[in-house]
Amino acid sequence: MSSILSRLASIASMDSSVAGHMAGPGGCLPTSTSSTPSNPPTPLQSPLEPCASQAMGGQRGSVASVSSNTSSSTQSVHSACANLPGSPSMYGRIRSWILADTSDQPETCRGEPVTRKVENVRMLDRYNIRKPSLGNLFLTTTHLMFFDSENKKETWILHMHIGSVEKLPLTTAGSPLQLRCKTFRSVTFVLPRERDCHEIFTSLQQLSQPVHMEDLYCFNYLSSTESPPKSAGWGTFDMQAEFKRMNVPNDQWSTTLLNKDYDLCDTYPRNLYVPQSASTNILLGSSQFRSKGRLPVLTYLNHNKAALCRCSQPLSGFSARCLEDEQMLNCILRTNPNSSHMYVVDTRPRINAMANKAAGKGYENENFYENIKFYFWGIENIHVMRAGLAKLLETCELKSPSMNNFLSGLDSSGWLKHIKSILDTSWFIANALDKGISVVVHCSDGWDRTAQVCSLAALLLDPYYRTIKGYQALIEKDWLGFGHKFSERIGHVAGDAKEISPVFTQFIDCTWQLMCQQPAAFEFNEQFLFTLHDHVSSCQYGTFIGNCEKDRIDLRLHERTFSLWNYMTNHKNEYLNPLYSLEACPRVLTPILAPQIIRFWRDMYCRFENDVHPREPLSDLLLATCDHSSSLEDHVKLLQKRISALKQQLADDSGEKENSLENTEAVVDNKYLYEKASGINEEIKSPSLEGNKDLVKVTSHPLSASYENGLNNLITADQLSEEMKSVALDWKTLRNIEECSCSTPFDHFSRKHHCWKCGDVFCTRCIDKNTALPGHLSQREVPVCRPCYRQVLRSNSIESP
Repeated sequence: MSSILSRLASIASMDSSVAGHMAGPGGCLPTSTSSTPSNPPTPLQSPLEPCASQAMGGQRGSVASVSSNTSSSTQSVHSACANLPGSPSMYGRIRSWILADTSDQPETCRGEPVTRKVENVRMLDRYNIRKPSLGNLFLTTTHLMFFDSENKKETWILHMHIGSVEKLPLTTAGSPLQLRCKTFRSVTFVLPRERDCHEIFTSLQQLSQPVHMEDLYCFNYLSSTESPPKSAGWGTFDMQAEFKRMNVPNDQWSTTLLNKDYDLCDTYPRNLYVPQSASTNILLGSSQFRSKGRLPVLTYLNHNKAALCRCSQPLSGFSARCLEDEQMLNCILRTNPNSSHMYVVDTRPRINAMANKAAGKGYENENFYENIKFYFWGIENIHVMRAGLAKLLETCELKSPSMNNFLSGLDSSGWLKHIKSILDTSWFIANALDKGISVVVHCSDGWDRTAQVCSLAALLLDPYYRTIKGYQALIEKDWLGFGHKFSERIGHVAGDAKEISPVFTQFIDCTWQLMCQQPAAFEFNEQFLFTLHDHVSSCQYGTFIGNCEKDRIDLRLHERTFSLWNYMTNHKNEYLNPLYSLEACPRVLTPILAPQIIRFWRDMYCRFENDVHPREPLSDLLLATCDHSSSLEDHVKLLQKRISALKQQLADDSGEKENSLENTEAVVDNKYLYEKASGINEEIKSPSLEGNKDLVKVTSHPLSASYENGLNNLITADQLSEEMKSVALDWKTLRNIEECSCSTPFDHFSRKHHCWKCGDVFCTRCIDKNTALPGHLSQREVPVCRPCYRQVLRSNSIESP
């Protein structure tokens, strides 16, 4: 450490004129973007929990007081750092030197380097205030972790999930620190010393709110060595292929190259689909007349040629008009030969649209647009939605809620009313398209409410979007492609808090409402929606980083980060809906939107609350039953094939015997039989077969894997036995299993997983392997526990030539 101090002193003297200030009394230092990234969870671990091996580094981290017994040399480093210039490059050099010094190994917790540890911390449970959890609190570069060893309880909170950190007034028990997360987790820690509380508070404020996009978790995230490269998953969606699926381009619609360099509209995708009859002058004029240059373009074409287009509000003011914009809407109208008129849907309340006229914006003048009917819908703006969610969460966090308090709080939040208004507008659009009427949709700037209703209308109309792959394509097209401002609406980096709003959360909620009404119409389950919602704010993957397609290209996310779609593809079995049946549901979903049908989503907004969930969720039981049935069916198919092949071989042997008897005219030639038997014995005694008494030479053997190809092969009785034993016929029930074999307790948000080989129940971290089982005909990879995985590998290595 002395060498480090001398280096620090030399650096401080290099540029004493530069003024720097390091944040926080706890010594929390901003980390440079070149810091060593930290390892993430393995592919089959919980996507938001780190694996057992974490390297020091990652996001902007705190290097203060690694443990309570911090050495004096480390304190000297901190005091020296406090006087250094605060440039990222300077900090990066200092940090790299500190990490290169191996004389003082940092304390680790579950493989993660700990930057701050506080003992005797209480975690409060509002349903059990008298018995709080007592344990240790660990601050790492990526997570805040609480471990209660007595109750075997672990709580992991990703820094990027933290929405707000608040220091509560001191109590006799200690200094409370309350965290509210973007995943709707609310947790309060009581630290014994106020100084520790302040240092954790200061560190979490910095770690949860990076200043620059380059500091986000996705740029430091390292996947396990077993995972595909970073490029995997980024090519899942292709805008041109998606429109080709809708038979676009065609005689009415074509691709324009005006936006190939994002010159026409920098928040739109590169490939835009516009009416064939719209000239370049019309496109340019309409773009200039629309807010942010977001002119009307195609987003979905129904099978009856009715088009769904989206745009932003016109810059009409009180009397302005634009002939090119009027011609643009007329061109859209003429693409649909089945209707003489079309609709323009303004998703805003009329009073809001009228107020925008004072700012030179507003809505279309009906006198200037022919054969077009205008409709206003009352979806509120982002500020009302943000306030509504805040009131909803306050209601969910009531310490002792009565029925009246909860219902009045739910009503005052207006959340269910907002969800209903979005669904009402979406169904109006979908119904119009189904009747053959084209629709143009906009709100203010066309990237919030427009994205909600356009994607939900397509979800109601097209069964493809109700599949896992189709839903991902819908998000890529209508949200990522057309410029929903994810980074601003979620608050990925420090910025204007007024820009944060739960727009995407409402879209997920509306999807869940439709799933409740038509459970067999969707290929995915509730867990699929949870994963999507949580990873929008986790920043672990680069999929939702940035505000538009151009931002993601400028950040080179497809080169520098991993894709969420690849992770979800590898875990597709976890997201399958056992009730899904494409044939059982109509092509167009007709939702029931009566007020009493709209439901409060308890599993989303109260997901982390104890004692409000069923002991065994029905969805988990259905999924386990479906997986077990699938495993047994695959095994039965293999056995049926073996039996059929054996019958065929027996029939062939019987035929050969009859032919032999006919050829010899029932005369037994002892010399022939002796020579034949001798030949078989010599073959068995050959060096390659020595020691395998059960081995039999067959031609196109029925039990051979290459039987269908007519190839010769050898199979043993041991191999047959291995196939029979490799598939668990009985799976342990999920009921009454309180903890995993690794002592991890199960609760309502810790999923239980079955090993397909032994049938035991494990936690997410213990069943992180996938492999093909010999007893399955399909040879698809299925989840297995670690001991079974090693056993299968040994068996495969023995069988390999």
